[in-house]
Amino acid sequence: MAFDVIGYVFIIIAVARIFAEVFERIGYPGFLGEITAGLMLGVFLHDLPREDLTLMAEFGVFFLMMYAGLELTPEEVRIGGKKSLPIYVITLVVMFFLTLPFTGYRIGTDNFIVASILAVASAPIVIRLTRFFGQEFLHIALSYAVISEVGTLVILYILINFELHHLSYFELFLELLKDAVFLTIVLGLNYVIGIKQRLRIIRALRRLQSDEAVFGMVMILATSLALISEELGLHFSIGAFLVGLMLHSDLLGTKQYERVHTIISGVTYGIFAPIFFAWRGINFETEFSLEVVYFFLVIYLVRILLTTVLVWEKDLKVSLTRAAGISSFGVLGLLVGEVGYSYGVLSEHMYALASLASVLGIFVSASIGLILSKLSSSG
Repeated sequence: MAFDVIGYVFIIIAVARIFAEVFERIGYPGFLGEITAGLMLGVFLHDLPREDLTLMAEFGVFFLMMYAGLELTPEEVRIGGKKSLPIYVITLVVMFFLTLPFTGYRIGTDNFIVASILAVASAPIVIRLTRFFGQEFLHIALSYAVISEVGTLVILYILINFELHHLSYFELFLELLKDAVFLTIVLGLNYVIGIKQRLRIIRALRRLQSDEAVFGMVMILATSLALISEELGLHFSIGAFLVGLMLHSDLLGTKQYERVHTIISGVTYGIFAPIFFAWRGINFETEFSLEVVYFFLVIYLVRILLTTVLVWEKDLKVSLTRAAGISSFGVLGLLVGEVGYSYGVLSEHMYALASLASVLGIFVSASIGLILSKLSSSG
């Protein structure tokens, strides 16, 4: 079995990276190629060691969220969040109401989970469209992506706990309060340490002779916070994101930050991210009908028009590009849908609708960005 797992991992990484390179060459983000590779591999690979590969894919979530945290500083999240949080709340509410016709106007966990999936933004596409956003708006777009991903995971796990453990509304309030206190303490400690212990941390990192030692220290911290997050009822990846957010250049110093960034980037995009994206493609499930197509068209048109209005600039092209980045859905939506369905808090029908919308949304937003990029180059 060990040989089988290693063999499958090798095949998945190799094919995913080949497809990623092809997609990069035609102007699309590489992770779309990795998803496509997974869709193709799902047809040919059978009797997969699913438990082992699922574990590997979860490592992908862990490192992707940590890397997302490294791309931001707490200050950027605070500044960008002031503008992106209202956009996210409005989008989430609108998506919630749009799901009602597809659940027979019955309000349940389906509506909340699918709405959160449809309100997500894809951080890789946001980064891809950076030069069209402008540096100031990039912080807003990335903050939106992070807020939406964390929000989706929080909503999912709250609903799972609510349904499985039959929590009262008061107990649900205590769960939310507990999560808020945890996030406040972690970010507060990060702020205090950044002021009082910054030089000591930089000196300690300089004493580490090898990159392996640096990676080990980061993993100890990330694993610890991930376990605490899981124990509190949050997804483990939220702890990983918080560690990435804490390890910013203001705290570590520029050289040490670049050292950490290089290590995490190599591990993430060289090994675990291709497995994660390909595994989402392999496990992709949907149903094809007029209702599915109608669902996606309605959702995407409403979302991109709504976002264009919310981020409006005098230039239509700039506004539309920014809206395409924020309206790019996200691969995390596939994971959330899969987990929600496996726990029984998301119906098979709504899981299928949300899965297809996530994949098509990513491709459509990337295509809009690609077209606008070519128009700008020709202009």
